[in-house]
Amino acid sequence: MIELPVISKEKPQRTPKPNWLRVKLPVGKEYARVRKLVDQYKLHTICESGNCPNMGECWGAGTATFMILGNVCTRSCTFCAVATGRPPEYDTDEPRRVAEAIKLMEVKHAVITSVNRDELKDRGAEIWYQTVRAVKEFSPTTTIETLIPDVKGNWAALYRMIEAEQEVVSHNMETVERLYRRVRPQAKYNRSLEQIKLTKEAGKRTKSGVMLGLGETDDEVYKVMDDLVAHGLDILTLGQYLQPTKMHIEVAEFVHPDKFEHFKEEGLARGLKYVESGPLVRSSYHAERHVNV
Repeated sequence: MIELPVISKEKPQRTPKPNWLRVKLPVGKEYARVRKLVDQYKLHTICESGNCPNMGECWGAGTATFMILGNVCTRSCTFCAVATGRPPEYDTDEPRRVAEAIKLMEVKHAVITSVNRDELKDRGAEIWYQTVRAVKEFSPTTTIETLIPDVKGNWAALYRMIEAEQEVVSHNMETVERLYRRVRPQAKYNRSLEQIKLTKEAGKRTKSGVMLGLGETDDEVYKVMDDLVAHGLDILTLGQYLQPTKMHIEVAEFVHPDKFEHFKEEGLARGLKYVESGPLVRSSYHAERHVNV
């Protein structure tokens, strides 16, 4: 009698996250207060839409990164948890609501980001401008970082986005050049570098972020650092990529905290003014530290 192989019905297990990636669940009165304000003003935050592991810490401290121009992105980046598709019409009252919420939260340093709106002729630049101006009007002492999207070479839109007197302008590279087609299929490595260069030439403090653990080599990380320094970058954040769902690109490696510290030292040695580097670091993590570097 021929014995047939036993087929396991168990689902393959994901590689467990190491201890250094454990985070606390969001709790506390301050978290609840921020949660209420976000809901009350019908706002989007990248904290929620991007499944940020630091949401509990940041909201508990009374801060949040607001995401304008809706909650649906025209891009289909394989790392990102934000919904992709055809966005609805944008809300022209959004700048006022964001500004009012920031005032009520008594935010000292606000971070504002957005989805990509490639279908709009101005890439959403006017809403960007009006939002920053409204925040400055409602909260004159609040400093602002804007984490802006790829404008696909529409430099007129870029200049409109960054002329509203925000203190820091960030645009994330996300990964090394070799992995762009896989991780950011609708973006271009050199175009993002050019966007950072033009932002610097316009007199802004520049910032960018790169995820590790996608299969990059150390030499490729050094290269993106060198390219960013050559294009005028001031501040770099380095953090561990975490797979949002099974539909997204898999984690190739969980990078040890010691390696993050090594990359921080390398970045500073190569000419960056400030490097925020660690497994749980995200673009807006400790952003208040980056205003005056």
